[in-house]
Amino acid sequence: MSINSALLAGVSGLVANSSALAAISDNIANVNTIAYKRNEVSFANVVTSQAVAGRYSAGGVQGINKQYVSQQGLVQASGSSTDLAISGDGFFVVSSKGAGLTAADPRSFTRAGSFTVDADGFLVNKSNFYLQGWPVQANGAFDVNPSDLSKMGAINVKNLGAAVSATTAIKVSANLDKSQVLAAAAGSLGPPAVAPTYVAASNTSMADYANGVATGTKPDFTIEMNVTDSTGGSRKVAMAFLKSSAAPNEWNAEIYAIPASDVQVGTNEPGQISKGLVHFNPDGSINLATTTLFGAAGSPATISLAASTATGTAAAPAWGTALGVSGQSLALDLAKITQYAATSTVNSISSDGAGVGNIVAINVDEAGVVSAIYDNSQIRKVAKVGVATFPNADGLQAISGNAYRTSLKAGQMVVKEAGEGGAGHISPSSLEASTVDLSAEFTGLIQTQKAYSASSKIITTADQMLEELINIKR
Repeated sequence: MSINSALLAGVSGLVANSSALAAISDNIANVNTIAYKRNEVSFANVVTSQAVAGRYSAGGVQGINKQYVSQQGLVQASGSSTDLAISGDGFFVVSSKGAGLTAADPRSFTRAGSFTVDADGFLVNKSNFYLQGWPVQANGAFDVNPSDLSKMGAINVKNLGAAVSATTAIKVSANLDKSQVLAAAAGSLGPPAVAPTYVAASNTSMADYANGVATGTKPDFTIEMNVTDSTGGSRKVAMAFLKSSAAPNEWNAEIYAIPASDVQVGTNEPGQISKGLVHFNPDGSINLATTTLFGAAGSPATISLAASTATGTAAAPAWGTALGVSGQSLALDLAKITQYAATSTVNSISSDGAGVGNIVAINVDEAGVVSAIYDNSQIRKVAKVGVATFPNADGLQAISGNAYRTSLKAGQMVVKEAGEGGAGHISPSSLEASTVDLSAEFTGLIQTQKAYSASSKIITTADQMLEELINIKR
């Protein structure tokens, strides 16, 4: 009967508008939820077959829920360096636990990037989902795999230990006084053929003088440089100069350790790492092409110290046995050493080494690389955040905590590096706002209320008509 179908159509209207009200309520309640994606119930008519010509049977309406997961929310600045937002397509890969994660554990996907460091050092958001990333390899690279989530792990930024950076380069800016009075010791050395003719047995080197040997030769000028070894220890290396009597733009030079026991030098004087001549051009600039301080003329300005040896002897300069440190090579940039008629002075000394440091901050760059920053200015890469993309993000299955799981409707997941292959860019120190528009939701509330009232009128009208039909018998 058509009246019965009208009654059922009214009921379907009540049910569909109730669902619409529930969706609107969810949206309004989550207006301040980070990266929340609004839901909407749209309506579709239900058509029944018309069995009798001239009669119409109402089919009613059905509510179809649609979630706008792919809709971009406003990216807003945040005060935390571990707050992350994705500008563009994609999701953060997260898990429900940090330690002990296995390939069998489910992974979820979210755009809620309000991550903080928990008590165990993991990056976790407000819904207790742990951020996943590709851990850094020994060579500093990342093993990026677009489909194997087992390559990713929960990012931990605390269990890294201290950081040490051994010195590899030293830059020196100084001036040697061209008008320096020739020392008596320089004249007694005689004109050297290749290098200063110090006699090892006579203890007349500048390294000997630094070690307190009475017969050692006092330098005209000394530059002391701090060196950080492989364990973070601070060592001192000096570069001493003595004006030569052989040529006006020539200086005898030595490089030695302070104290001498810090290095083993083979047949050299105690503590002496190298010796030779330093030449300058007539304009006062250094002539490294003819300088022999580092070996043959034109040799690179490099000091090489081998690792500590077990026997306590070394054919070439090496760190002292008692130090127990690795070998290292120091590249000296001497281009700013000049010979002008002015007082010998050191302008500046800079090096790239750093002693033992502890973590003071966590940084995430736009490429998704998570780094630990140490109080000794060192930066250590920890992991790289991947961005998961889906052909149809709106088809993902929503779960509690403002996250999603894969589904057939969503399509095949692919994890990409941020900004690559259509994946969105990561915005550090930012959060994505909810996509809820309160004005639109309140307007929808009014429309839903009116539609609900109208559906109830259908039921009351059909009830009255059925009552009239029943009264015919009376």
